[in-house]
Amino acid sequence: MTERYVEILSNAHGSIVKNSALVLNADYRPLSYFPLSLWTWQDSIKASISNRVTILAEYEDVVRSPSVEIKIPSVVVLKDYIKPNSASAFTRFNLFLRDEFKCQYCGLKGEMTFDHIIPRSKGGKTTWENVVASCQKCNLKKGSRSLKKAGLNLKQQPKKPDPEYLRNQGRKFPPNYLHDSWMDYLYWDAELKA
Repeated sequence: MTERYVEILSNAHGSIVKNSALVLNADYRPLSYFPLSLWTWQDSIKASISNRVTILAEYEDVVRSPSVEIKIPSVVVLKDYIKPNSASAFTRFNLFLRDEFKCQYCGLKGEMTFDHIIPRSKGGKTTWENVVASCQKCNLKKGSRSLKKAGLNLKQQPKKPDPEYLRNQGRKFPPNYLHDSWMDYLYWDAELKA
C-alpha cells in the first residue's frame, strides 16, 4: 500500500474525528498514562500501512478507498521499542503531576499555580526542590515571604521525581473516556475483578 492510498483515506474520511488508537510501546505498556498515549485514527492507519505497528484491537468503524476497506485500529503496539526518558523534564505539568494536582500548603485540589518555597527575590532557585504546586489563595498569602512568616507548612518535602514515578503518578488520573478495547492494556489503580 502506498502513501497515495493513505492520502485518499485521509481526504475521503476527514469527517471521522473520533476513534483514537491507544499506542503501546513494544513492551505492551502505554507510552504515557497522563496524558494517555493516543493517536488519531489516521495516524494509526498510516503506521499500520508503513509496518511500524501491529494492530491488537479494532473498532467496528471502517474507512474505505475505491479498492480497500480497513477497520480502524483501537489498540496498536509499536514494533520498535522507544526507550523512556531517563530524566524528568522540569515542566509545569510534571511539577503538578508530582504533587498530584494538590496545593502543597493546604491540600486543595483543582486549578493550580506554582510557588517558590524560598522566593526568587530572596535567592531561591527554580528547581524541583524549591518549587511546589500551590492554589492561588496560598500563593497570594505567602507572597515573597518565608513559609514561617506566612504561617504556612509544606504537606511534603519536594524532591526531583524519577521518570518511573511520574509515569506511575499519571496512572492515578485516568481520562474521562476509555474504550473497552483498551482496558486489557491499561493498569489503573483499580481493584481487579475475580
